[in-house]
Amino acid sequence: MWDKVVFVCKSGTCRAPMAAALLRECSLKQEIEILSRGLVVLFPEPLNQKASAVLISNGINLEGYMSEQLLAEDVDDHTLVLIMEEKHMSQVLAIIGEDKLPQVQVLTTLVGEELEIMDPYGAPLPSYGLCFESLSKTIKKLAAWLNEQGEESDHE
Repeated sequence: MWDKVVFVCKSGTCRAPMAAALLRECSLKQEIEILSRGLVVLFPEPLNQKASAVLISNGINLEGYMSEQLLAEDVDDHTLVLIMEEKHMSQVLAIIGEDKLPQVQVLTTLVGEELEIMDPYGAPLPSYGLCFESLSKTIKKLAAWLNEQGEESDHE
């Protein structure tokens, strides 16, 4: 079973923190550490302003959030790493190690969605709202999947 879930997006300022915040809002049967990380974080940055506005309008406040670079130390044998786009796979594995491949999944693929979570960076505010809606639906499926995984490991 997974003790930790790390969401990863390019800069760590939009999709990953939104996904982490949404999963923290879900009812999980097991305690899971939930993190968000970026692939390219040269220095810590706050949450994207449009992402923050969308979260706040949906009752979620990430005040004080700062992006963090994905590091190999973020991932142990009980960590599930969820990426937003297949194209990020090689970058993630270069950071955490090729041996962690089975633990790295495209978020939407894991829960049976066909489309990846689009990157709204630079787009108008409604695009961030659409991203939030997609993530919200996907994260609910993820929470159900994580709860099923926990039940299966309880029966082993």
